Amino acid sequence: MIAEVMSVAIFLIMFVLIILEKWERHQITLVSGLATIVLVFGLGMHSLDAVIETLNIHGIFKLSFWYQAGEAAENSTGINWATIIFVAGMMVMVEGMAHVGFFRWLCMKIAKLVRYQVIPIYITFMILSGVLAMFIDSITVILFLAAVTIELAQLLKFNPIPMILSEIFCANLGGSATMCGDPPNIIIGTSLGYSFADFIQNTGLIAGVSLVVMVFYFYFVFRKELKKDAEAEKAMNVYPEPDKIITDKRGFVISTIIFLCAVVMLITHAQTGLTVAFIGVFIAAATLIAAGKNAITLVKKVDYKTLSFFIGLFIVVGGLEQTGVLEIMAGFIEKISKGDTIIMTVIIITVSAVASAFVDNIPFAATMIPVIKSLASMNGIDASVLAWALAMGTDIGGSATPIGASANVVGIAVASKEGYIISWGKYCKVMVPASVLVILISIIMIYLRYF
Repeated sequence: MIAEVMSVAIFLIMFVLIILEKWERHQITLVSGLATIVLVFGLGMHSLDAVIETLNIHGIFKLSFWYQAGEAAENSTGINWATIIFVAGMMVMVEGMAHVGFFRWLCMKIAKLVRYQVIPIYITFMILSGVLAMFIDSITVILFLAAVTIELAQLLKFNPIPMILSEIFCANLGGSATMCGDPPNIIIGTSLGYSFADFIQNTGLIAGVSLVVMVFYFYFVFRKELKKDAEAEKAMNVYPEPDKIITDKRGFVISTIIFLCAVVMLITHAQTGLTVAFIGVFIAAATLIAAGKNAITLVKKVDYKTLSFFIGLFIVVGGLEQTGVLEIMAGFIEKISKGDTIIMTVIIITVSAVASAFVDNIPFAATMIPVIKSLASMNGIDASVLAWALAMGTDIGGSATPIGASANVVGIAVASKEGYIISWGKYCKVMVPASVLVILISIIMIYLRYF
């Protein structure tokens, strides 16, 4: 009983500290993880086996970790090293693409194709944000899109805030479509053994329909604010050519090829048997080899704080799992739903969305995965339906508030740095209805497809 109480206390304290943002979140989770090992596993359980299972280092040395996709899901207790390695590999690839000017080139190329007209740019950038976020971390997508949006806004004399808000939402929505698009999806996929294709066929379909609806929604909401100053037409000729933005043409071509290889490997990994951990290592290695003397620079730019955050988080969640707390949570949801899969699904997607609007969706997703497993086992149902509900709830719920997802924080920070302040009221007035709308679409589509 003492171990259970301590594991819950550590988890809640960790969550509160993350929300308060008094310290960096990776420091909070690492200290919380250490507290779990010492207090829960040591003093509470007196179990060295619990420590070994939670650290899960032995799983890395198994063939199934690198080959034969899906089998690694058996070793999902504790630290999910497949997630850590895959995210690290994608970070290296993204840094390599950014280094040669890929993202700015892409944005400027599209802007030129639509002749720098605000409405076409607005619609195209929304779609671009969603599509890029399917394959690249939404934080990176927003970081570059927001910067280019502000640059275009200053030239064409329009307010960039509507465009940035739309890009943020579409990035989170696009991230929900694939296994590698959003951190919660990576955790869900690697933990439950789902492939890139599984996500495309399920959450991808929901995200695709929702993206079409959101383009109309945001256009309707912001149509009056997107009027361009007529004098801006004179400035079009002085805007730099997209090709001049590329800093290394050879590196640009190579980075593009590596990116396409990553997409192909992710789409086919269920057929090839290559796990996401293998893909992450392969892509990172290819990027570093191609970077040559700049390889060290790329390695230094990797977001090690986020990787550390994941490690500490997985240990704390492992404490809840080892002490049986998550089974109790599963039993509570099962009792409320009375074993009805439809009610269970609605509860998971609703609770996930509301929780993710106020707390980081990554720890919430990591916490709920063992709960989903228990619910599926208790009721003899397919865990995939609950998994898709969890994915959509965490990914979309995070869009509702400025602190719900990392992409939101980044987009607002970029705008603020250039003097465009996005208040909580301005943000929530537009994003809460959008989030509710997509959640309703998700519930309806899941119901029509699975029940």
